[in-house]
Amino acid sequence: MLYQIISFLLEVATGLVGSACLLRLYMQYQRIPFRNPVGNLVFALTDWLILPLRRVLPAVGRWDVASLLAPFLLKLLQFLLLWLLAGREAGWLAVPVLALFGVVSMTISGLTGMLLIYSVLSWMQTRSPLSDVLERLCAPLLLPVRRIVPPIGGLDLSALVLLVLLQVVAIVIGYALPAVLAQL
Repeated sequence: MLYQIISFLLEVATGLVGSACLLRLYMQYQRIPFRNPVGNLVFALTDWLILPLRRVLPAVGRWDVASLLAPFLLKLLQFLLLWLLAGREAGWLAVPVLALFGVVSMTISGLTGMLLIYSVLSWMQTRSPLSDVLERLCAPLLLPVRRIVPPIGGLDLSALVLLVLLQVVAIVIGYALPAVLAQL
């Protein structure tokens, strides 16, 4: 029971900070200003981790390498702690693989959540700083889907199609992880 509690708390902590790091990476890539409530929250959650990493890892073009590495390091620490708590002495190669799959799963979950919030706010037709930021974050993701799936009867189904695709990718990742771990 204690292991499950610790595992849950680590998952929440790494998920929150790691997702904020990935959102920071994506917002910087899309050149979305951080002078809004979302940007302020992202900075508050990630500055303690990103700023020291930036001293060592410079950006590569528009990609902030520190914001990309930070979630991996968080997941690596999470799985390393859980590995030690479980009393495992062998199979250390599995920890970085678990961390990598954890970051991919975190990315899929973050995109799913972002698309769901975007969809709900688009139905309400509200104009707020949050809806403006979400529009700028989701539009590049939805544009390729909108080219393939045009609005039907005035209803834009691109977010639904992308959500389904993300869930398919999540299922594939879920089945790929055990297969990869079995090879180690």
